[in-house]
Amino acid sequence: MTLVKLLKINKIYNSGEVKFQALKNINLDIKKGEFVAIIGASGSGKSTLMNIIGLLDKPTTGLYELDGQDTSRLKEDNSARIRNKKIGFVFQSFNLLPRTSALDNVAIPLIYAGVSEDKRKDMAKKALEQVGLDDKLNSRPSQLSGGQQQRVAIARALVNNPEIILADEPTGNLDSKSGQEIMKIFQELHNQGKTIVMITHEADIAKNARRVIKIKDGEIT
Repeated sequence: MTLVKLLKINKIYNSGEVKFQALKNINLDIKKGEFVAIIGASGSGKSTLMNIIGLLDKPTTGLYELDGQDTSRLKEDNSARIRNKKIGFVFQSFNLLPRTSALDNVAIPLIYAGVSEDKRKDMAKKALEQVGLDDKLNSRPSQLSGGQQQRVAIARALVNNPEIILADEPTGNLDSKSGQEIMKIFQELHNQGKTIVMITHEADIAKNARRVIKIKDGEIT
């Protein structure tokens, strides 16, 4: 079953009189349960592509279907609702609230989903257990290593049981040992049937995926 379908996607940014085409005629299908890496140099268009897949940006032209639904012309509040329900994000910089415990950081998407407090804590605890941090529930980010902070971010991405996990340079701020540990977690999630799309510029990290898509100058090569 196709989860992500991109058809003739173009993205053009206008800056005054200057136009910049970040994506050129992108066609891409990602099936449910796939682990895909999108690799490219800085400025290749890979982050723009991730933002469109993650409903953080809209294509200038083209069709984007997520789980069978055309998202290309959705209003922002509808995009936000689908994003919260169907997409889990993992970022290079972790994006954790510094004065908040691991448990409460993981529970944040559930607040927006309207889940009760007791259920939020239970679901967040289970997500942290899934990434091996059941002994760090009350730790703040400053009390955790970089690898542990990224595990908290993965738990937060998982807590809503999303259809797809989008990971943007998930090992970019980590040493190689921590990076491999994070990749091991992604492998385990993939083995459990999760759909993962990972953006990276590192060939060694991309090798962890089952399919590698190369992008250069806004085009899939």
